Amino acid sequence: MCHVLSVSRSCYYVYRKNGNTVENPAEKEIEAQVVDAFTLHKRRYGIRRLVPELLDQGLKIGHYKVRRILHKKGLKAIQPKSFVPRTTDSRHPYPISPNLLKGKAFPVKINQVWVGDITYVPLNGGGWCFLAVWTDLFSRKVTGWQLLNHMKEGLIVEAFKKSWSSRKAAGGLIVHSDRGGQYAGNVFRKLLNGHKVLQSMSGVDNPYDNAFMESHFSRFKAELLQGGAFEGLENARVEIFEYIETYYNPIRRHSALGYISPVAFERKMSYQQKAEV
Repeated sequence: MCHVLSVSRSCYYVYRKNGNTVENPAEKEIEAQVVDAFTLHKRRYGIRRLVPELLDQGLKIGHYKVRRILHKKGLKAIQPKSFVPRTTDSRHPYPISPNLLKGKAFPVKINQVWVGDITYVPLNGGGWCFLAVWTDLFSRKVTGWQLLNHMKEGLIVEAFKKSWSSRKAAGGLIVHSDRGGQYAGNVFRKLLNGHKVLQSMSGVDNPYDNAFMESHFSRFKAELLQGGAFEGLENARVEIFEYIETYYNPIRRHSALGYISPVAFERKMSYQQKAEV
């Protein structure tokens, strides 16, 4: 029968053993490529990010097939917890800046709006350290960050100095944050005034005004910590550096950017804007 059907005996026995199915070598290669991409990104990519990643690798594949392969292999991407916007303690003696983003169009280039926030980062033994981040709202690129064992004003000041050093934004930049005392403090205001930067703060009438950064941190913690904690401050600093500087900014695909990384998005938009001149 094998001779009549032009099928080798080995294929026939594999067919019998596997319940009347024969593994296609090309299909196995595709599965391996999908699994490799999933593993490379440490479970941070689901179907929507894996598909453009694989297409860029030259593999023609759609969402359904990627979903089927992941299901077959029992692979599931990390899912961040639904974030609940935290309550900002604005009980301080400093003045509150107006919300300059309310009713304002979304930025159309880099260095128009930076958004800042602080999050708690857990350490083994029940301790905490604190991460302050500034992100360009247009490209979603983290432009500056600082990690310390306190959340005083100096935390966000140092993060901003790093951001300014890396970007050197022109006048007219808006920096937006919640109403926390760190952002309303005199040292930070003086720093902004010296750079001719406009300060904006979330409005009391819109508790979701700073939702972008809340969601940003939710994703960050899910992908980097995966429910755990760092060994200590220095370990956290090394891991966060690697995540932001070598993965999130240059590699990680962002849904709001058409599934390319912040660095790639800025490069793409720079080319387009130069071509329009």
